[in-house]
Amino acid sequence: MKKDVKFNVGQWLPSDQEFYNTWLKKVLKEAEAEQDQTLLPPVQALKDLIESDRYLWNLFHMMFEEVPVKYVKTPMNTPAVHNYHQMLRVINRVMHRAPEFNATGLVGFPINAILDYPMATKAGYVAFMDPRVNQKLRDILDYWGKFLQSPDSTYVLNRSQEGWLGDEALKSMCDAAYGKNFHDIFACPNDNIDQQYGFTSWDHFFTRTFNPGVRPVVNADDPDSIANACESAPYRIAHNLPLKAKFWIKGQPYSLIDLLHNDPLTSEFVGGTLYQAFLSALSYHRWNSPVSGTVVKAYNLYGSYYSETLPQGFENPNGPDPAAPNDSQAYITETASRAVIFIKADNPKIGLMCFVAVGMAEVSGNEITVKVGQHINKGDQLGIFHFGGSTHVLLFRPGVNVKFNLHGQEPSLGSHNIKVHDEIARVE
Repeated sequence: MKKDVKFNVGQWLPSDQEFYNTWLKKVLKEAEAEQDQTLLPPVQALKDLIESDRYLWNLFHMMFEEVPVKYVKTPMNTPAVHNYHQMLRVINRVMHRAPEFNATGLVGFPINAILDYPMATKAGYVAFMDPRVNQKLRDILDYWGKFLQSPDSTYVLNRSQEGWLGDEALKSMCDAAYGKNFHDIFACPNDNIDQQYGFTSWDHFFTRTFNPGVRPVVNADDPDSIANACESAPYRIAHNLPLKAKFWIKGQPYSLIDLLHNDPLTSEFVGGTLYQAFLSALSYHRWNSPVSGTVVKAYNLYGSYYSETLPQGFENPNGPDPAAPNDSQAYITETASRAVIFIKADNPKIGLMCFVAVGMAEVSGNEITVKVGQHINKGDQLGIFHFGGSTHVLLFRPGVNVKFNLHGQEPSLGSHNIKVHDEIARVE
C-alpha cells in the first residue's frame, strides 16, 4: 500500500498507514494464536471449495505469489497475509469483531483489508469473479452480519477512544451530517449515552435514521424536482449509455446489459443518462425514492464481493488502489451484489426510471423494503445498506432532459456529501 495517501473516499479503510499496519498485525497475531481451533462453518466451507477444485486451488496460491516484491513489507519477504491458509484463519478471527472507531480512519472493511493485495493480482481478479467463490463469501458475510445484528456486537458502542459513542466519533458523525449534536440529528431509542442510546446491535446503530424534520424533502410537491436518494457524494454522470461495453477496462464505461443483468427493461435505458454517487462510513445508510411513483420491479442480484478492475490493481503504473475496490466504483456497478428497483414516476416527463443500490465488499447486505405495485412518495424509504454504505446509481431513459444540481461541485472521488432529500436534478 502507498504511504501518506488520503485514500478511501468512503472512509472504510484508514488514511493512516501505520494504523492499518497495527490493526493487521494485531489480527494476524490473534489468528495465529487460534490456528489450532476449528474454522467456523462458512470459513471451512470456503476452504473445502478451494481444496476440492484444482483450478481454484491454483488461483488461491497464485494470487499471493503474484504480489510484486516491492509491495512486500514483512521480514519474511511475503505479504502480511501470505497464503490462503493464513487468509482463512484471519477471516475466521474477524467473524466475531465489530469495526472500531479511529480518528484517522477505521477498518470497517476487515475482510477487504485482509484481501487487499490478492485482489490486485490477475489470479485474484479471476478467483473473486468465480460464482462458486462468491457464494461461499456470501455465506461468510451472512454469518458476520448475524453477529453485527446481535447484542454481542455492541461492545464497540462505548465512550472510549475506539468507541462509536466517544467524543471524537460523535463529532465525526455530526460533521458528516452537517450538524452539532448526535442526539439532535439521529433518532435514538433512548437518551442515555451510557446505555448506548438504546441501540441493541452494531447494525441497529449503523442503520440509524434521522430525527423527524432533520432531512425534509426539498421541493416535495414539485414533480420536476428529483431528490437525492442517499446521503452521498457525486461520483460520475454519464450520457448516451450503451447497451454493452467493456466495463473492465481502464475508463470503466457503463454497460447497461451487465448493470441490469439483462433485465427485459434494459433496452428502455439505452442512450439514456446515469448518475452515480458514493456513501461514507460515517453517514446515513438508507435509500429513499428520488421521485413519486409506483414500484414496477424490485429484486436483488448476487454478484462479486471482492473484485476490482485490473487497471486499478498491480497493472496500474501508479500502483494499485490502496483501498480496493474504492477506485473501481463504476466497474462494480456491473459486477457487485446489488439491489435493482424500477419506478414508474408519476411525472410523465420522467416516466420509467431505475435505482440501483450497489454493495461494496462487506457492505453488500442490500435490503429492499418496498414491494412491486406499491406507490411511493418522493423521499420515502426504498431500502437499507446493512453494515454501512456503498455506492448507488440512478438511470433515466433517453429523451428525459435531466439537469443536475450538484451543489457547486464536480462529480469525482474528491466530492462531498449532498444531503439526502436535497434536490440533485430537475427534469425539463
